[in-house]
Amino acid sequence: MFAEENGFFGDPRIKAISDAIRVVPHFPKPGIMFQDITTLLLDPKAFRYTIDIFVDRYRDKNISLVAGVEARGFIFGPPIALAIGAKFVPLRKPRKLPGEVISEAYVLEYGTDCLEMHVGAVQPGESVLIVDDLVATGGTLSAAIRLLERAGAEVVECACVIGLPLVKGNWKLNGVPLYVLVEPRLDDLERTL
Repeated sequence: MFAEENGFFGDPRIKAISDAIRVVPHFPKPGIMFQDITTLLLDPKAFRYTIDIFVDRYRDKNISLVAGVEARGFIFGPPIALAIGAKFVPLRKPRKLPGEVISEAYVLEYGTDCLEMHVGAVQPGESVLIVDDLVATGGTLSAAIRLLERAGAEVVECACVIGLPLVKGNWKLNGVPLYVLVEPRLDDLERTL
């Protein structure tokens, strides 16, 4: 669900987060409206709001592990994990982790990809939150869920800063709830079309 549908409608923090995200038209290829979170990171107040809203949501949910999806899940996941007293596990692209890994392949609209994590990073029965910056179709998050569940984890929820309108109304991925802070700003999208 979007944060505005969960008691945050009109919350100035949500507007500040949304306003801090830059939309870059036709990047990395024509027709793509890239949601650039680097401008959010340049705004300490909006970045703090982002982390605070997630922390407030997950503080009392007994989450023992936060898994961040490469690469921008590595930005938002660790501060959330530290604040709620959980460990952090990176879910990496292939051949980025040393040692023994467990992997999960998945299909993208333009090919295939894979996520990996260290064997033993997750213990059976651990309660996990998956964090990424953006959800478009849910393919990467669904692969992350499958990977963690194969290791015996219970995925409690997926959390993203941005959710494209494609996911609106589809608040579960593989049966796991999805929580999103903001949608892309339509005014930016309309100006660039």
